[in-house]
Amino acid sequence: MSLNEQLQRLIDAESAKANTHAVILRVQSGDRQIDFKGSAGAATPDARFPIASISKMFTATLIMQLADEGRIDLNQTVQGILTDVDLSGLHVVKGVDYSADLTIRQLLHQTSGLADYYEGDLAADLKQGRDRSYTLEDVLQMTRALPPQAAPDRGRSHYSDTNYQILGAVIEAVTGQTFDQAMQRRICEPLGLKDTAVMTGTDMGLPVYHKDHILQIPHILASMGPDGGVISTLDDMLIFLRAFFQGKLFRPENDAQMRQWNRLFFPLQYGYGLMRIKLPRWMTLFRATPELIGHSGSSGSFAFYAPERDTYIIGTFNQTDAPRRPVGFMLRVFAHTAASLKGRTPLSSQSVH
Repeated sequence: MSLNEQLQRLIDAESAKANTHAVILRVQSGDRQIDFKGSAGAATPDARFPIASISKMFTATLIMQLADEGRIDLNQTVQGILTDVDLSGLHVVKGVDYSADLTIRQLLHQTSGLADYYEGDLAADLKQGRDRSYTLEDVLQMTRALPPQAAPDRGRSHYSDTNYQILGAVIEAVTGQTFDQAMQRRICEPLGLKDTAVMTGTDMGLPVYHKDHILQIPHILASMGPDGGVISTLDDMLIFLRAFFQGKLFRPENDAQMRQWNRLFFPLQYGYGLMRIKLPRWMTLFRATPELIGHSGSSGSFAFYAPERDTYIIGTFNQTDAPRRPVGFMLRVFAHTAASLKGRTPLSSQSVH
């Protein structure tokens, strides 16, 4: 059986599981010896889909480009750029207000300790399909109403969508463009990404589910913008990933800086708009698994690069009830690709829980 047939069987099996309505997958090695694009369930492999928090990779790219151009410094304060935005009281920890001192680097690296506005009422509204629009001012109000996660720079990253909403505002203030306009001019047009944009209108592409309930949330997605509102396709995302990891979007020397990994939550580490997954051997029957660098999203979306395998993997389950599901799935995909290249039986017993 060919590798493409094995991968199609794998996504067919995933699609048959409970609360799974569609799976799309793209896998390609650097030399294109491996090249698969497929779908299962109610989807086509060319469908547009919400990439959710993978959007943060686009935001990080724009920030690094502006830093390369000397238009921002990663160590400058956000308040110094967003002079018309009231950040006071946004991040108060044990009576100390850190709001005015928050830096671009802290937001990018998720080391600000800011509360995650998404984890308030918005997450419940999204999963119930209660759609609504919101602004940056609304985001700041939602954040103020939540307890902070930590004081800034405490040796680890604390995931917060608020960080990337504010970075989106920084991009808009510096460029004089909307986030989508900046993304189109600086990323999509140079790379020829014709199906990638911030959500507009009501067409979400592939429908997103929470269990068996379709979520009609175009206004929420449009409001997410720089932290989770981008819609794309497998092919566009493959082009973007290749450009990102081949140093074509910002200065290659920034790559090492962006991979300053902090502990996030198991099994993830966080860099600058990047997640890293590397499972310990005790979780995989003491078999080595590939290092994966990229990002995932709460809709079951994933876009990662495996440096040791020189292989890219992109896809989505478009299902919000199991956001960590892609980890085990990606490792099963890589078990098949490794077996194909080495002519041995896939590590079917390898599992992640």
